[in-house]
Amino acid sequence: MKLIDEKLLNELTRQAKENVRLRVNYNFHEHLEDKVQRLLNAMEPGTKLPIHRHRHTAETYFLVRGSILVKYYDDKGNLTEETELNVKKGKFGIDIPAGQFHTLEVLENGTVIFEVKEGPYRPIGEDDMLKSGI
Repeated sequence: MKLIDEKLLNELTRQAKENVRLRVNYNFHEHLEDKVQRLLNAMEPGTKLPIHRHRHTAETYFLVRGSILVKYYDDKGNLTEETELNVKKGKFGIDIPAGQFHTLEVLENGTVIFEVKEGPYRPIGEDDMLKSGI
């Protein structure tokens, strides 16, 4: 049994703070080839996520604690939309359509999201990352 509790979230947050990338994943799927990728992503303010897209799969974020600013971009790197997810404000998650360029900014220490997307895992290619806009 893999329980999502305060102890796990605190441990992941500790690891994220010690990680040079200021984030750490905790996978629930057993293999990168699994058809569904399910993971907790503990992130700290200052972590950098490139503007990217998943061409063939949607991605869903569900905020477990903390707050993030999710940003959408067009294919030229122009910011088109942004929304804050914040448990205290009653905004808990977002479903990002396949092909949508996006990134996020972590707004609060101890932030953890639960991510789900179709597998298998494939690294993001150069054509699926934007060089401008961040």
